[in-house]
Amino acid sequence: MSSIVLIDIAKSWGESTALHAVNLHIEPGSFCVLLGPSGCGKSTTLRIVAGLETASGGQVLIDGRDVTNLPPAQRGIAMVFQNYALFPHLSVADNITFGLSVRKTPAAESAKRLSDAAALLGLGALLDRKPSQLSGGQQQRVALGRALVAQAKVCLMDEPLSNLDAQLRQDMRRELRDLQRQLGLTVVYVTHDQTEAMSMADQVVLLNQGRVEQAGLPRDLYARPATTFAGRFIGTPPMNLVALEDGRIAGSDAATGVHAAMLGVRPEAIALDPQGIPATVQSVEYLGADLVLRCAIGSQTLLVRIAGQLHAEPGDRVGLRWAPEDAHAFDASGQRID
Repeated sequence: MSSIVLIDIAKSWGESTALHAVNLHIEPGSFCVLLGPSGCGKSTTLRIVAGLETASGGQVLIDGRDVTNLPPAQRGIAMVFQNYALFPHLSVADNITFGLSVRKTPAAESAKRLSDAAALLGLGALLDRKPSQLSGGQQQRVALGRALVAQAKVCLMDEPLSNLDAQLRQDMRRELRDLQRQLGLTVVYVTHDQTEAMSMADQVVLLNQGRVEQAGLPRDLYARPATTFAGRFIGTPPMNLVALEDGRIAGSDAATGVHAAMLGVRPEAIALDPQGIPATVQSVEYLGADLVLRCAIGSQTLLVRIAGQLHAEPGDRVGLRWAPEDAHAFDASGQRID
């Protein structure tokens, strides 16, 4: 198992800056997810760890060794790409062992590693097939097999499940996590899908415009977002953020008990209560198990997630309440106030 440490990593192209002094510590054997919207710097960070991009400044340490100026082949890593990067003219077996043949690994050792990886990934019956004869999930397993036979302790994954349908993505998330735990791999995984991040990660690193917005356990990012950006990006539906005026919801007389520029409250933390803050239902979205109401209070709008068996219609007058501990306060710059 290998740790990964980034020290003041920066990346610029002329006037454009992709990363601003990123500092990060990834524990050995952990599953770290780099999360954020398009253009936030997550793939650039991964490519710098891999050695596919050169940092403009800072250091990359893998297992305590400075690899900042080393080529990818000398970093002790394996990588799984979004498009799988399989050779269409080679069999599954040859795709998996391609890297080993390039490195002139002895035939007996190569065969053993292939056999072990195929058994682990359920590919034993598919080794003679070509990639075009495989499903998306099977192609993904082949790409993983190629990474596993390299026997690297660090595996970097760049949105590897984005080409799969929703059900298969869910299955593969579980398989990837089980595999990582079984092998003790240190995994760095890039995605823009917060569901993937929350369900798989030991550590989530949320990036925004080339900076680390917040890093920590998935539960911590959800329960205590450090900024309004983190609050909105983590959670479905996203956290409500409403402007306050002297502790009241802007445009109303509704007192919140919070004295800040902005109040954050999760839709699932809000309950219907006739004695609560008066609100008007603007729209209703039925999701089966849940019902999402868009409610207006003064000049502000809140989403409310309630049980799907309840009934509401646009125009209904309702009362809303939430526990004091479910209220999050933010200042005018979007930073959390404790």
